[in-house]
Amino acid sequence: MRKAAVILFILFFLLGGQKTKAEAAISYKVTMPDWKEVNHIVPKYTKFTVLDIETGKKFKVQRRAGSNHADVQPLTAKDTSIMKKIYGGKWSWKRRAIIVIHKDHWIAASMHGMPHGAGALQNNFPGHFCIHFYGSTTHRTNSMDLSHKLMILKAAGKLNEYLAKANPYDVIYAYFTAIKQQDEPIVSKISLQKVNWKKIMPELEYINLARLEYLPPEDLTQEISLDVPIDVEWFNKTGKHLFRGDLHLVRFSPQDAWKIDSLHFLQENYLVQQ
Repeated sequence: MRKAAVILFILFFLLGGQKTKAEAAISYKVTMPDWKEVNHIVPKYTKFTVLDIETGKKFKVQRRAGSNHADVQPLTAKDTSIMKKIYGGKWSWKRRAIIVIHKDHWIAASMHGMPHGAGALQNNFPGHFCIHFYGSTTHRTNSMDLSHKLMILKAAGKLNEYLAKANPYDVIYAYFTAIKQQDEPIVSKISLQKVNWKKIMPELEYINLARLEYLPPEDLTQEISLDVPIDVEWFNKTGKHLFRGDLHLVRFSPQDAWKIDSLHFLQENYLVQQ
């Protein structure tokens, strides 16, 4: 079943290569179809446009391969340059929420920004990169990559709905995945407190949720606070660090979404001052 959301985009288009920008506010129907459907909408060798949600920048690509997701390449050197600017001038495995635009389709998707493997186009891009859609999988697993899933939900305008219904363990996984992807908007949705993530995230070179103790989620439906034992490995310029302790979660009623006590976790790891 096609899942749809109406998202209001403020798109800025460069006019004729000039620096003047025209601002247009347009409502588009962004859909979140399953990968099996998308596979037929944008088959191999299809050319389409990628729109980055956060920057509003767009570039053209061509699908060249991929069976569980789309392996694509920027169409021209200009498109490669735009894509690299989206990633701050440095190629990265970081996932980003995007809209794939093809004919009358606006499809929620997720991309990473790391050239790898083979490439066939003359575009100054050394290989290809991957675009995932709802239901896509990686080369090594039979399930959706959580980081791609969160970006797809973000692009579709369905992230709040997902987090509102998520059990506390799914919220924890989403939280650390968003920190790993350095996605401030997603982390902020889950955090109980307002935190200056723009200052903290650059210090975290890598973070990994190594252990998480479970209770059956069905036993927690009426709880409004929870302490979850976890092990978290994280790295910064001083080296590797290990946090072994409790992560605090709260919600204001059994019907509300779970929030994570970020301040406690960050203070325990000396990432903010107490």
